[in-house]
Parts: sequence; structure tokens; C-alpha cells
Amino acid sequence: MEQILNALLNFALYFGVAIVLIVAFLVLYALITPYDELKLVRAGNTAAAISFSGALIGMVLPVAFAVVSSHNLVTMLLWGGVACVVQLIVFLVVRLLMPQLNQDIPADRVATGIFLAALSVGVGILNSACIL
Repeated sequence: MEQILNALLNFALYFGVAIVLIVAFLVLYALITPYDELKLVRAGNTAAAISFSGALIGMVLPVAFAVVSSHNLVTMLLWGGVACVVQLIVFLVVRLLMPQLNQDIPADRVATGIFLAALSVGVGILNSACIL
């Protein structure tokens, strides 16, 4: 019974830290985007929904891999932090290379949303593979 309780406690700790990492990323991501993605999503903007979902998946992938590969919460937290920074930097670089992005997402240009989502997921996969 004690073994089951310990396993449940570890599950709760890792799951809780993972959720905190993901929520922190989403807050930071929303702060660096030049438009209010949640407001756009609520208004039915498909491009915003796709790009925001891609960012979420792109972050969840390396966090999940950090959970699997880490032997303790500190290591998991550090790898999750690295993943967050990498995803945010990628968005900032894309924003510099594609200045029309500031208008494309609010204008519901779906192609831009798909491109951003694919880039976020792709970087998330690479990020996951680099976690040791």
C-alpha cells in the first residue's frame, strides 16, 4: 500500500510541476505576442487558435519528455525551463523574420497560423529529442 501511495505522490508532483511549466509558458507566450490570442480564439479566429494550439503542443512535448527522462523534479523543472525559453526565442525570431505576422494572425490568415503551429511543434519535437 505504501508503494502505491508513493507512486501516486510522485505522479501528483510531476504532473503538478508539468502543469505549472505549461501554464507559465502560455502566460509568457501570450505576453510576447503582439495580439491577444485568447481574445482572438474566443472570437472564432482560426489562425490564432491554430498557432496557439501549436505553441501549446510544442511546449507539452518537451515537458512530457522531461517528465519521462528526469530522475528528479529539479532536473525536470530545468529541462522544462529550457524548453520554454527555446519556444519563446523561436517565436521572437519568426516575428522578426515575418513582420507581417502582427497583422496576419488577427486578420485570420490561416496559412500563417498553420506555419506558426508547425514550427512550434517541430521545434518541440527537436527540443524533446535533445533532452538527455
